[in-house]
Amino acid sequence: MKLFDRIIRLEWALVTVAAVVFYGSTGASWWLFGLLILAPDLSMLGYLRGPRVGAIAYNALHILIVPVLLLLAGHLSGHGGAVAVALIWIAHIAIDRALGYGLKLSSGFQDTHLGRIGRNPETFSP
Repeated sequence: MKLFDRIIRLEWALVTVAAVVFYGSTGASWWLFGLLILAPDLSMLGYLRGPRVGAIAYNALHILIVPVLLLLAGHLSGHGGAVAVALIWIAHIAIDRALGYGLKLSSGFQDTHLGRIGRNPETFSP
């Protein structure tokens, strides 16, 4: 793995830590965290309809736009539940990026904006 890739993964690991620390400061239940941390991965069910639909479904729940907007709205409105859900969602995305999982391309689940995942990842370049 190249140095640049390691730095990017470290950044995402730090985002994960920040999201978890901020979640802890909300006073929300850790049971909720455990229940929802993998919820965005339910979007992979879209792959039952093919790689294009799967990529759209997966990417819709693995981009930061919606959870960051939810975090902002929850914070501004004083809605602790929205803040907690947003931080869990952000933590999920950050964990995925720290592990090297990127947004999916319509060519297949293994093809991401960060490169190919799985066996022989060096054989693919987005």
